[in-house]
Amino acid sequence: MFGYRVPSPDQAMLISGGRRGLGGAPFRVVTGHGKFVLPVFRKTRFLSLAMSEAEVVEKCVTRQGISLTVRAVIAFKVGNDVESIVNAGQRFLSDQDQMSVLTGRIFAGHLRSIIGSMTVEEIVTERQKLAAEVLDTSKAEMAKIGLIVDSLQIQSIDDGATGYIDAMSAPHKAAIQRQAQIAQAQATQAASQAEQEAQRNQAEYARQTAVVQAQYKAEIDRAQAAAAQAGPLAQAHAEQEVLTAQTELAERAAELRQQQLVAEVVKPAEADAERIRVMAIAEAERMKIQAEAAASYDRVALDRMLIDQLPQIVKEAASGLAGANVNVLNGADGLGEIAAGLVGQGLTILDSVRRNLGAPDGETRQPGGEIQRYLGGASSPVDGGGNGTKRSGDDGPVDIR
Repeated sequence: MFGYRVPSPDQAMLISGGRRGLGGAPFRVVTGHGKFVLPVFRKTRFLSLAMSEAEVVEKCVTRQGISLTVRAVIAFKVGNDVESIVNAGQRFLSDQDQMSVLTGRIFAGHLRSIIGSMTVEEIVTERQKLAAEVLDTSKAEMAKIGLIVDSLQIQSIDDGATGYIDAMSAPHKAAIQRQAQIAQAQATQAASQAEQEAQRNQAEYARQTAVVQAQYKAEIDRAQAAAAQAGPLAQAHAEQEVLTAQTELAERAAELRQQQLVAEVVKPAEADAERIRVMAIAEAERMKIQAEAAASYDRVALDRMLIDQLPQIVKEAASGLAGANVNVLNGADGLGEIAAGLVGQGLTILDSVRRNLGAPDGETRQPGGEIQRYLGGASSPVDGGGNGTKRSGDDGPVDIR
């Protein structure tokens, strides 16, 4: 639109003519928006708010009297506030390139002042401290001209031909070189150790390979030897198995022959012996039965004979009293006792004859002979001399004369 002006984002529009600006400034400041400007009655100018830089190369003398050449770069711009724009516009609007020249001169003076109070060691080792002090001392002065400093970088410090910085760095260089040599030696040693280790590993691998090859060869030799011996060993095993089978066959044949002998000889002999033993037992049993029968018959006949002979035995015993004088002291009782004694004597003779006829040694005795023996030698209750005295009970003695 005609008469409407708009500044760029990095510019400040300065409108002169008409009423005055802030603080009695001869112009008004417009940033960030447009404004109507009468073409004839108002005049518009633009001030750059973009970043600018200034390079400073200055020879300075330190507190030690050593001359140094310091190279620095300053980044600055016009402040964004209206006051800074007014101050910068009044000073640099017609020639804005003068801002870099003036800024470089201002910082050069502050560099000389601050470096003069420091040693070379401090300047070299504490560059950030140097830059911070320069910024602090120049901030107020820069604000007066409407500029602000964003950064200050010390690019280089050179002592020229004096060699002070080199001498100062010599111990460090020597230490660094020594460390470098040590590091190189360690690296060389490590490389040598690694190479030796690699050689040892190769030797160990070669040894293991040789051992494995030897083991393989030994196994192959054993297999070949076993294969070579397999035929004879198999034949020997076969012959041994044949011998074993023949031995077992012979043992079985011997066992079979033994069983045949037992069946043909031992068993019949045992059967004959058993038959003979049974026949002998039967014969002995028969003879025993016959003997018992004969003995039983003889006893029956003997008993009958003895019973038949008992009156004769008593009679013979009584005949010994025929020529004797018998005085009976107790009368009829005495005579009864004599008769009873004669009968008891006959029974005793009968029992003795029976016992003697048992004949355990097989001797045969005739009943008549036994009876005659007992009758010939028998004693009587009467004394053989014709005299005797018999006492019985309480009736008094019997006197035989």
